Amino acid sequence: MKVAVIDDEKVARNLIKRFLEKERFQVETFPNASSFYTRLANDTFHLIFIDLKLPDINGLDVLKKVKSTNPDSEAIIITGHASIDSAVEATKMGAFHYLTKPLKKHDICLIANRARQSLRLKFENKTLRMTSTGSGLIEGFVGAGPAMQEIFKLIKKVALVNCNVLLQAETGTGKQMVAKAIHKISPRRSKPFVYFNCASFTEELISSELFGYEKGAFTGAATTKKGLFETANGGTVFLDEIGEMPMSMQVKLLHVLQERQILRVGGTKPIDLDVRIIAATNTDLKASIKAGAFREDLYYRLNVVNIELPRLADRKEDIPLLITHFIKKYSSRFKKEVKKIRPEALNLLMKYDFPGNVRELENIIQRAIALTDSEQIEVKHLPDELLHQGVENMSAVNSPLLPLEEVERLHILKVLQETHFNKKLASKILDIPRTTLWRRMKKFNIKG
Repeated sequence: MKVAVIDDEKVARNLIKRFLEKERFQVETFPNASSFYTRLANDTFHLIFIDLKLPDINGLDVLKKVKSTNPDSEAIIITGHASIDSAVEATKMGAFHYLTKPLKKHDICLIANRARQSLRLKFENKTLRMTSTGSGLIEGFVGAGPAMQEIFKLIKKVALVNCNVLLQAETGTGKQMVAKAIHKISPRRSKPFVYFNCASFTEELISSELFGYEKGAFTGAATTKKGLFETANGGTVFLDEIGEMPMSMQVKLLHVLQERQILRVGGTKPIDLDVRIIAATNTDLKASIKAGAFREDLYYRLNVVNIELPRLADRKEDIPLLITHFIKKYSSRFKKEVKKIRPEALNLLMKYDFPGNVRELENIIQRAIALTDSEQIEVKHLPDELLHQGVENMSAVNSPLLPLEEVERLHILKVLQETHFNKKLASKILDIPRTTLWRRMKKFNIKG
């Protein structure tokens, strides 16, 4: 779990950091609230130690900010003996506990571990509630963090309104799931949901697939065929990778949106149409408009409501919940009894950037369940690239003038810290036998 320590006294910061790192917490320290706020904008902390007497912002204000940003986090107030009343007030505001100075190792570790247990229970209870009741979820959509909760709220609002929607997101973030969710809770749910990938066909095939064709319209058209628009009448058409649609087809699609009619290939009689269009893209359509590759008028017809899906790297708090979901899904599919993931394996996944987003995570868990013969996923079941992630970027040395032996010591220490002193994993990353790692640790007096 990630811990932030905010205290203007360097001795207090380092004391807490040293004690908690031995308890397998990941700790970052901050001399004031401003530096912490800057970090908080880009990351999430599970546990925050806050000194009441900060040089720039009152500790109670920091507590209020923390609880509003991430209500599920826990805060521990640090105070002098003269501020017990303020500490008691802080607990009423949501603080987990408070510590009085001078700080003692026993108290720091005891309260931190109690907070860790509380956070785990909160997560397990939330997972159980969401799995059993579907609270906050839209059939198969998993996300407990603030980013996905906002997406869920937006989906529920948009679903009830008969307007076009543009989904913008990277590949693998779940655009098709969003489109299906909008359809399934909309008044159109009893009608068809039709998927079409605009990048998978030539211009002629797109026209015949979307609009259909009359018998004899071209060589091989032996019968009349309804297009996907006509098939989906009354329902929803999901046009994936809309940015790849040829310009001439964009003109025809614009006509459909304006006139609510289609004309089959080779046909002469317009067919009235009642569909909702949901389009999706992983490209910047505004840049495509400037480049002359996408029509501006079509963009505004499609972009009545815009939904931007976050990358998995931007909502890492959902990774444990997603893993639980995929373990359940693929254990059932593969008829296995896999129930959990080892903490070391979870730690590696939490540090990974997931360029393939949720789809990549799903593939990793599917692969791991296929490989394991036990009730849990272990590090050895994960792809090799996860074991080596970030090692080449671990810059434990800020100066190039250190002796080679010191560089080696710092690098081994860094790898051990990153793996939470899992010597088997550390030796694999360092590409040395475990006996060699043990001898190096003894040589450099590295405890753990």
